[in-house]
This record gives sequence, C-alpha cells and structure tokens, in this order.
Amino acid sequence: MPTPLPSLTSLRAFEAAARLLSFKKAAEELSVTATAISHRIRVLESFVDRPLFVRQVRAVALTPDGATLYAAVSGAFQGMAAAIEQLRHPHRDTVTLSTTPAFAAKWLLPKLAAFQAAHPSIDLHVHASNAPANLNGGAADLAIRYGVGPFPGATATLLLRDRFAPVASPSLMPASDQDPATWPLVHFDWHRPTPAELSWPAWSRAAGIAFADPAAGPRYSEESHAIQAAIAGQGVALLSVLLVQDELKLGLLRVVSEPLLDAMAYHVLAPDRRPVSDAVQATRDWLIQVSHAD
Repeated sequence: MPTPLPSLTSLRAFEAAARLLSFKKAAEELSVTATAISHRIRVLESFVDRPLFVRQVRAVALTPDGATLYAAVSGAFQGMAAAIEQLRHPHRDTVTLSTTPAFAAKWLLPKLAAFQAAHPSIDLHVHASNAPANLNGGAADLAIRYGVGPFPGATATLLLRDRFAPVASPSLMPASDQDPATWPLVHFDWHRPTPAELSWPAWSRAAGIAFADPAAGPRYSEESHAIQAAIAGQGVALLSVLLVQDELKLGLLRVVSEPLLDAMAYHVLAPDRRPVSDAVQATRDWLIQVSHAD
C-alpha cells in the first residue's frame, strides 16, 4: 500500500516558505494570504507530527526536520517541473552531468532552477554517482569531480576550492564546547583513497588533540548522510565547508573549533576526445560562472 502523503497545497506552501524563509513572501508568490500559508504549514506539521519551522518575530527558520523535508520536496517539484516541460517541448537539447551524490544534493540541486531560467531550451540530466563517468565513451557529457588532478581523458576546469571543518548542531554546543577530546564524533567513509587526508585523525594531529576513542561514533557511507546526522545532533562531524554552507547560514550547523583543513577542489570535466555540443558548452560555462559567484 502506498505511503499516505500530505496535500499538494500544503507541500507547495511549505516549499515556497522554506525557499524564501518567509510566510509573507511565499503568500505573495502563490497569490494567497499569509494566513493561508501559515494554516497549510500547520496542517503539514500536524501530518508529520513535528515542527518544520522555528517561528521568530519577523522571520522563520527551518528546523532540522524541516531542512530534511525541504531537500526532498524541492527536488520533487523541480523534477515535476522538468518532466512537464519535457512533455510540452519534446525536441530539446539534453545534457547529462555526472557528479557525486553529496555535491548534487547540497550544491547543484538548489541552483537548478536558476539554470533552467538561464537556459530554458536545455534539459539537464543529473547522474549522481561516486563512480567516475566515461566522458569519451558517452556515459555523460560533463562531470564534476573532487580531487587535485590530473583527470585522464578529460579537460578539467577548476570550479571551487574546499576546506573541512568540525561542525555540529547548536543543540550539541553545551557538550561540544567542552574538551574536544570528549566530543561525540560522526564519521563518513570515502569511496576511494584521496590525496589529502580528510579524517578525524588528520584533524586531531593538526589541532594537537588526542581523542579518547577516535573510532567511536556513528559511521556513514555517504557524506550527505553524515551532514544530516550532524544536523540531528548525533555528534561533531568533519565536513566540507562548501557542502554545508547553507546549513551554516541558516544556523542548523556551526563550526565548533579550528583548525580548518585545506582540502581538494571541485572541477568540471569535459571529454577531450570527442566534440561537445553548444548545449554542453553552455552548461559548462554556466557552472563556471555560478561557482565563481559563490
């Protein structure tokens, strides 16, 4: 039996309010009253049986549960919009972009609406995988990968440099502000060896701290899951500052200590042994432009 879902009007009101962080602006966008937005969100909160927003005097902020739901709802609405647009205009340029699941979820997906607005005739298909795509074999048209290079079989352009920092939910601050050696740690496993060591042992050496048990704590195979674990207050996670920039701005996470570790960089890769279309080139140029604006 399918899982019951809340009403589409409640989800639409929630998506707009979460994206704009304002009930008033959401109401203006959806041509309803702020009271109607507030009512629909309360219906949704009653459905899921937990608060999705922190109500402040002149602003609202997402709770950790709200942030989790927004990531799913936003992607679903974007996917529906893209599918409807494809049905309405079937003869369109298609570009397949391969990238890691964490980068797709945390950096790329929130920007896809801007891409569609800038390039309405291009359908961007995002292939999220930790396995490198064979660009010259046609598995993808472009790829975004994390590393230092070289990248055989591809022409690489730098997008974003990265650093790693210990971050935690503000709800954990009373504990994590104490001796770092006693922090509860959250771990995630890299899918392949990396040139830069980005781990708790590397951070403890840089900080001059010896953890009581550096291997203790929950462990995840995906970086995005470790991010959600940190938001949920499971412990302090050593994470990419780039991938948690929104959570830091919203106050869902906080950098709890220095130092920050210099990490690697994201590059956009294009095939070097087959020609690229105008649509692929336009997509590559847009990625470079947006990354430089970050």
